[in-house]
Amino acid sequence: MSLSQADILRALELVKLPASGQSLAASGRVADILIDGGKVIFAIGIDATEADAMEPVRRAAESAVGGLPGVTQVLVGLTADKAPASAGMQARQQAHRPGGAPPKPAGVPGVRQIIAVASGKGGVGKSTTAANLAVALATLGLKVGVLDSDIYGPSMPKIFGITGKPQIVSGRTLAPMEAYGLKVMSIGFLVDEETPMIWRGPMVISAITQMLREVAWGELDVLVVDMPPGTGDAQLTMAQQVPLAGAVIVSTPQDLALLDARRGVAMFRKVAVPILGLVENMSYFICPECGHRSDIFAHGGARHEAERLGVPFLGEIPLAMPIRETSDGGRPIVASEPQSAHAKAYLALARQVQASLGGATRAAPRIVIE
Repeated sequence: MSLSQADILRALELVKLPASGQSLAASGRVADILIDGGKVIFAIGIDATEADAMEPVRRAAESAVGGLPGVTQVLVGLTADKAPASAGMQARQQAHRPGGAPPKPAGVPGVRQIIAVASGKGGVGKSTTAANLAVALATLGLKVGVLDSDIYGPSMPKIFGITGKPQIVSGRTLAPMEAYGLKVMSIGFLVDEETPMIWRGPMVISAITQMLREVAWGELDVLVVDMPPGTGDAQLTMAQQVPLAGAVIVSTPQDLALLDARRGVAMFRKVAVPILGLVENMSYFICPECGHRSDIFAHGGARHEAERLGVPFLGEIPLAMPIRETSDGGRPIVASEPQSAHAKAYLALARQVQASLGGATRAAPRIVIE
């Protein structure tokens, strides 16, 4: 028998609110119930001041729903709609407080450094850049993981050609999926790829935090986080709550994209995250037939913006069919065509990121394409 929203609400009748003793199901706080096979995701509406008091309720709700027949995974988020008390607003207030930097968040056990790959807007190739950067870092000898935190449009299952569902190691801890020597986690492994992710900001942060801290990452030199696009509350809070060693900003060369990239740099600076540099993606196009070069989205804009902002420029990645084809085919070009000029561009990017992080490398693993 398939699960229904009524089944979920019946299970939540057993969960009581701490102040009133009312059942969670009857409180009207449960929203955005999503059922995908044995996976159940929903939100609990709270006032921002209730966050600590409602955390035990969230855990009890997960336990109650997790006990239903056929349920294999439960993800519950606390979502607050009051903007003045939102986590993103708190981040802004903290960032602007005279002499007061945001408190450094707790690290992830076993993970030495976490870097964000971000963009001020979608559609600039951020996820493709993050995936190939991760593979390139692995070829340099680092133990690398990838967290796909782009909740609304997870891309890593497609880019890495990973199918199947992650296994539970113990309690609520999941084993990451693996591909090309990397450990990978994405919300795309937990829900059907055609399921719309209609979530509000605080629930997004809750889901990302769970994927970050409730995954058995093991020992990693670098965890590459593919950030959600944009610079709203969700992105700002993510930057504050995750112990980031630095951020890579991806942009295309045209002025409209650079305006958003500028906002991305400003956001990370506000929460004291170092900018590792800007990448100019889709920098130019070389016709495969005649060899003619076309600057479709202009050229050099990211380099000039990096100079203006005083941050490193990490290089140019062309607009190229092989990059698109290998990404669509689940074979990142750094792994599938390591001797190509495109792969070498990503490798040069990875070397600069590695140098900025200053970490020691290990013996490079062998990458096998299956």
